[in-house]
Amino acid sequence: MYPPELVKPMREDLTNVGFQELHTAEAVDVAIAKEGTTLVVVNSVCGCAAANARPAARVSLQNSKRPTNLVTVFAGVDREATEKAREYMIPFPPSSPSIALFKDGELVHMLERHHIEGRPAELIAENLVDAYNEHC
Repeated sequence: MYPPELVKPMREDLTNVGFQELHTAEAVDVAIAKEGTTLVVVNSVCGCAAANARPAARVSLQNSKRPTNLVTVFAGVDREATEKAREYMIPFPPSSPSIALFKDGELVHMLERHHIEGRPAELIAENLVDAYNEHC
């Protein structure tokens, strides 16, 4: 587990643009069950989360179509919530960071770490925008 003061700015990268933090399995269940589309960002302390995943998630929200609900869990911090979120992402193996889009509780789009690491945030954001335009 990482100290709260270390991850605070990493959390705020997403909460400052409207993401709700989920800290329990129950909160994840409620979020995924919501009607409409839900974007789940599995946040991380790694460099690819800072340079690629979080900026991509933020930029993607500038699209006219966007998810109804924005939530995040923090790998290595919110263990229970992260494990529950990953259960919803099966058959994809656990990875962090990762970004998943759900529609009415069904997984419709997934970006695993290998889709994020080494790719510019703009390219990842374009991928997310394409998913929003199709599903939102």
